[in-house]
Amino acid sequence: MSFRHLIAALARKLDAGVHRILPAAVFVAGLWFIAPLVIGVMRGDHQSWFAQDSWRDVLDAVGLAQLPRVVISLSLVLMSIGLLSRARVAWAFTLVMLAPAIVIPLYTPSRVPIPPETLYNIVLMVLLIHYRAAFPRSSVAAGTLFAMSALASLLWYAILGVLYLGHEFHPRVLTLPDAVYFSIVAIATVGFGDIVPVSEAARLFVVSIIVLGVAVLTSGVGAILTPATTGAIRKIIQRKARLSMKKNHIILCGATPLAHTLYQSLVTQGEQVTIIVREGVKHVYPPTADILVGDATEDSTLEQAGVRAASYVLAMLEEDPENAFIVLAVKAIPDCRAKTVAVVNNSQNLDKIRHVKPDLVFSPQLLGAELLSCVLRGEKFDMEMVTRLFVFKEANEADANPAPSDTPTRNNATAH
Repeated sequence: MSFRHLIAALARKLDAGVHRILPAAVFVAGLWFIAPLVIGVMRGDHQSWFAQDSWRDVLDAVGLAQLPRVVISLSLVLMSIGLLSRARVAWAFTLVMLAPAIVIPLYTPSRVPIPPETLYNIVLMVLLIHYRAAFPRSSVAAGTLFAMSALASLLWYAILGVLYLGHEFHPRVLTLPDAVYFSIVAIATVGFGDIVPVSEAARLFVVSIIVLGVAVLTSGVGAILTPATTGAIRKIIQRKARLSMKKNHIILCGATPLAHTLYQSLVTQGEQVTIIVREGVKHVYPPTADILVGDATEDSTLEQAGVRAASYVLAMLEEDPENAFIVLAVKAIPDCRAKTVAVVNNSQNLDKIRHVKPDLVFSPQLLGAELLSCVLRGEKFDMEMVTRLFVFKEANEADANPAPSDTPTRNNATAH
């Protein structure tokens, strides 16, 4: 295989699995970025870090350029989870975190002019930008991860800055609890006034905390609420559009094996089918199916399914009483011309189902028994026999046109 063919094959594989490969690459970048600090701790460097007299000396011993590694690494790991859901906000925040991940290693002593970590992150950023179309989704979970990462990054920045500039506040901030307290107060823009910056550097730092805090809080709330609100609005618009476009469609109620088979047959024939399944009921309908979750015995659910414009309503639940209630619910809707079909799972309930007067009654047990009986007797069965087993026409006609009675009426009896 030539080099060109090898590159083409790798490109095809990358295109097919980019939504899984890139999240894994971002996860590796997060672990790689924190590796120098972890290696330093394993060597025992932390003992010299915390042997210093003040927090400022500790931060200087660790190295100011190395401190962001913790929060950037954590953010990249969290965003890799968001990228698995192909969320746009995770993609954007990953690019933001990769920018310092590219620059910081350049200020770390290295044997090569450009550290491999920087090259890896540059390639990763280019791939993320190139395959940006693979992450188009809006996700509440990804928005929550973004808000957590942004808030953790800001809190880390604020705490380290307050500890480093602790001598430039009044009173001085020399302990970690005081630094955490002041950072939260500054991020929330509460401003109790018990701790104030006294130097120009400290004031500018506090201003940066306040500005970033407002930005992070507002963007975090927006990242969480936007997918939720847009999803609800999208469902409302889709439901209204679905109702306006439906006409002469078939409403199929149930998720039984017979219902699944019938759905495939109707769709193959070009019929428009709307499915109603109860909440929590497992089904194997395809993702492209028009599925409405609800109770088919309720008028509101039938209205959402567009029952007034439907041609048929198929009651195909596992319980025969529920199928009867569906038929009654359809007939109770004003100006509804949809014909009803009731499936009788237990042939003993056939007469009871007929009392609710569906337009069509289908008993798989009865039909299967009759067809098998014909086969065993060597008789031929035709559509007339099948229709007789299906259609409940004679009973309806009998109800609509009752037979004349031989008993004379009271007036006739009186007349005689």
